[in-house]
Amino acid sequence: MSKKTTAREEAKLYSRLLARVKPYKYRLVFSMFLMAVAAGTQGALAWLVKDLSDGIFMEKNQWMLYMVPVVVIVLYAVKGLSSYGQTYMMSYVGNRIVTEFRVELYTHLQRMPLGYFDRVATGELMSRITNDVNLIQGAVSNVVTGVFKDLFTAVALIAVVIYRDPMLSIVALGVFPVCVIPLVKLGRRLRSISTSSQETMADVNVLLHETIGGARIVKGFCREDHEARRFTREAYRLFDLRMKDVSTRAISSPLMEFLGGLAIAGIIFYGGWQVISGQSTPGTFFSFLTALIMLYEPVKRMSNLNNEIQNGLAAAERVYQVLDTEPEIVDAPDAIQLPPMSRAVELKDVHFAYSAEKGEVLKGVSLLVPKGQAVALVGTSGGGKTTLVNLLPRFYEVTSGAVLIDDLDIRRVTMRSLRRQISIVTQQTILFNDTVRENIAYGRPEASDEEIVEAARAAYALDFIERMPQKFDTRIGEAGVMLSGGERQRLSIARAILADRPILILDEATSSLDTESELYVQKALENLMRGRTTFVIAHRLSTVQRADRIVVVSGGKIVEEGRHEELLANGGLYCKLHRMQFQIDSGLEGLESAGDA
Repeated sequence: MSKKTTAREEAKLYSRLLARVKPYKYRLVFSMFLMAVAAGTQGALAWLVKDLSDGIFMEKNQWMLYMVPVVVIVLYAVKGLSSYGQTYMMSYVGNRIVTEFRVELYTHLQRMPLGYFDRVATGELMSRITNDVNLIQGAVSNVVTGVFKDLFTAVALIAVVIYRDPMLSIVALGVFPVCVIPLVKLGRRLRSISTSSQETMADVNVLLHETIGGARIVKGFCREDHEARRFTREAYRLFDLRMKDVSTRAISSPLMEFLGGLAIAGIIFYGGWQVISGQSTPGTFFSFLTALIMLYEPVKRMSNLNNEIQNGLAAAERVYQVLDTEPEIVDAPDAIQLPPMSRAVELKDVHFAYSAEKGEVLKGVSLLVPKGQAVALVGTSGGGKTTLVNLLPRFYEVTSGAVLIDDLDIRRVTMRSLRRQISIVTQQTILFNDTVRENIAYGRPEASDEEIVEAARAAYALDFIERMPQKFDTRIGEAGVMLSGGERQRLSIARAILADRPILILDEATSSLDTESELYVQKALENLMRGRTTFVIAHRLSTVQRADRIVVVSGGKIVEEGRHEELLANGGLYCKLHRMQFQIDSGLEGLESAGDA
């Protein structure tokens, strides 16, 4: 990439950021007016130095002695009020833009399909929503504020400098263009360091998310020291990058000060010679020198703003990578509302691959499931069972073929109307750090208290809920950590019962439960499945024997289907799996008997 292309892309990126300021243009205009007033007071203070020096100290003018202090007080009061007003206004704009940015980014992530979250780590996305967006605030509000405020101040002071001594101003101002070249180079280096820092911070967030979420596994396998070493390595990598950032930032101010010192030394020599030779007055010289010294600070701040701009651009680039990623699965332009299911769900010659490199997971699957029928999907791990049911709510899109509901291709209906007809209960129970009531009502927030209680009763969850301190208003902790596995699963079943949707997906809903919990959950599932078109995935064949039909999936294809007795009689893969399961269960019973003995 050429430097010219890079500069053009940076300009385009920054224009996108500044476009977000447009809705607040009136606040911005008023803020700029206040900046101009504050800048004018700076110039006026520098201007007064001549009257102070010549009028009071040289000419001993008593009227000037009374007036100048009053004017100084008024100017400082005006400056203070103007600075407060513009700071508040720009902070409002900056924080509002950052909040909108964060909400837009989060909302965009909600529209992304599951495949996106398979590819991008959770900690990485968290870093972009929190850390990167905060850095953008500096590039939007702080830079806009700083540029205009310091620019107005610089213009006012430059006017004083030129008016007081045009020739001397050429010497003084000639040094500023020399500062541009090193500042540009430092800015590019800072941009690169900032990008690396943000990527490393994302890696730290990923590590934190994994190890805190997996604390039981870390402790169970005694890997605390290992994880501490991993975190230490990443933390010190971030430390090294931060120190490079500090080093790059820190050198810009001394550089500006040195170049400014050269200019001031030349001015003192040339200006002092003019005063000694009688070509200028001490008041004029000191007014000029005061304006020049006051000019140094806004110019220095504007040079430092380049560092903030580079940080913000690096962060914006990462954020816009997410915002510019279009969801692969979207509603068709002419998508219609899916009518309530009345006949059947059908998969017609369905092929699917997660990526071209990994090959097909499903290879020509065709399956017709009439309304109200319970179909059990069984087979060896990796055969494609979970992938198959994930196509029904369009979590993933078929590579070829079609999924139909009542002969209507689900790609022709809105995803919202499609998913409003499907309930899901999985092995990994997803609950939220909220009350029992809110978790049960998650799929139907408008439900009444009576309906929530009835759903809990049908899910065999009412007994343990009634024993809780605040009953339905009890908070259950992150991912329902305050509950047992069986209790969490029954809450998720209550949620599905309350949602009352015609299609039900049960993905290993009882596989991780003990015998007593499984008994309760099985009873709850019977209530949930009643009258619904159900797809059941289970490795334990004992849980699928009561299904209306059993479909055996292997190698991405349907290799057998029928009822339990028919499949056993056929002596195929199902019979083999059943025999293996029986041997495993018998072996476990033998081990338990030996242990009891």
